[in-house]
Amino acid sequence: SINDAVIHTEIENLDLIPSNVNLAGAEIELLDVNDREYVLRNEVDYIRDDYNFILIDCPPSLNMLTVNAMTTAVTEMLIPIQAEYYALEGLSQLMYTIDLVQQRLNPKLKMEGVVFTMYDARTNLSLQVVENVKNNLDTTIYKTIIPRNVRLAEAPSHGLPINLYDSRSAGAESYRTLAKEVIE
Repeated sequence: SINDAVIHTEIENLDLIPSNVNLAGAEIELLDVNDREYVLRNEVDYIRDDYNFILIDCPPSLNMLTVNAMTTAVTEMLIPIQAEYYALEGLSQLMYTIDLVQQRLNPKLKMEGVVFTMYDARTNLSLQVVENVKNNLDTTIYKTIIPRNVRLAEAPSHGLPINLYDSRSAGAESYRTLAKEVIE
């Protein structure tokens, strides 16, 4: 059950429900399920009142798991975009999917904004991607940009969030700044 899956972390007021290898087959298992778009919402309803905020980190693919997340009474989506060319290709498909979900499954869904990640200030490509999105997307673009950062890449292999792995790194500081910006 979702209650059994909750893990209490060492960070006060932060619980997790981690993904696991069993989700790999979820896409196929959901094919024959009635109202398959609402499976996650139905589970989250059991714990919704226990939390002020529920954040769902989706895979970078537009599959049934992502659609489930979008229909889980989610009201706001923050879209991370890698500052690379192919991320622009996926963004247009994501916008189309969000529009479909709004029309058919969750009219409350809205795009809160876009945050750029893996930004490399040494390349013109990163700057061009940011400018392209700013010029062509009618949504909030967060001022905070998450840089490409070795410490950010290392933290998951140690099983730690960046603020515990290296709280003084540029990546950790960028995420703290982003959190303040989102809250404001």
